[in-house]
Amino acid sequence: MYDLIIIGGGPAGLSAGIYGARARLNTLILEKEMAGGQINKTLDVENYPGIPDGHSGMQLAMRMEEQAKAFGAEVKQEMVESVDLKGQVKKIKTNQGEYETLSVIITTGANPKKLGVPGEEEFAGRGVSYCATCDGAFYENADVFVVGGGDSAVEEANFMTKIARKVYLVHRRDELRAAKSLQERVFNNDKIEILWDSVLKEIKGDKLAKEVLIENVKTKEVKSFCSTGDNDGLGIFIYVGYIPITDYLGGQLDLVDGYIKTDGKMQTNLQGVYAAGDIRYEGFKQVVTAVGEGATAAMMAEKYLSDLSR
Repeated sequence: MYDLIIIGGGPAGLSAGIYGARARLNTLILEKEMAGGQINKTLDVENYPGIPDGHSGMQLAMRMEEQAKAFGAEVKQEMVESVDLKGQVKKIKTNQGEYETLSVIITTGANPKKLGVPGEEEFAGRGVSYCATCDGAFYENADVFVVGGGDSAVEEANFMTKIARKVYLVHRRDELRAAKSLQERVFNNDKIEILWDSVLKEIKGDKLAKEVLIENVKTKEVKSFCSTGDNDGLGIFIYVGYIPITDYLGGQLDLVDGYIKTDGKMQTNLQGVYAAGDIRYEGFKQVVTAVGEGATAAMMAEKYLSDLSR
């Protein structure tokens, strides 16, 4: 029996673990992969307070995990398969066992959304990727296409200019949604060409992706871009949003567009159950906000448990 189980080991979950364990709650963090979640795929975290010189996402996650463990939180690499959250005692089933707890914080985040275009599945791992930091090194001196217009797309387009021969940023609108500071880097980088009002229509190739078809949504003109060498493939990095990871919840929590609905104190529709980070419907998808939400959820769980014991 745990006081607090945190499902998900990204920044929100690790922050919740730090606050929960520091409050002397018997705390368990369950993460299906390595602690850090999506932040592990970020090359530089430059806007986190207190680290002006930046850290890699993985470095920051490792330090958060070490801190949570130092306060006494357990961290286990297990995948949650189902939950029963409706009673006072919550039950969590993973691929390795079953656990009971009096409170739960859900921080499972979201997975990258796919475009669903021909060739995307076929060339996954052979040209198509959702993480430039992870796979960018495979495309040294190649032509690279980054699809999207938000912070992630613009940040990774800038990153890929260190590796690729040329970077095309494909965006369906005529202006970017990314932070102005990130946009300025793109506009001032000669290796980046922005394909405005455009969408990726199809990916072609043989063993590797070697051709992409790009359509202008206004003119309907379709243009072909091919790899420059006989053996060189293209890199296609897709950043068009995320799908929240809630399939294991079994419909027990109120959702909005697939995300968990909470109040301002991270409370869900069930007593003793909280959500924080990218899995929440409200809020910004930033490391610093996820950390704050995780801390809030843990403090609310501590208060809930204190009220239970009276």
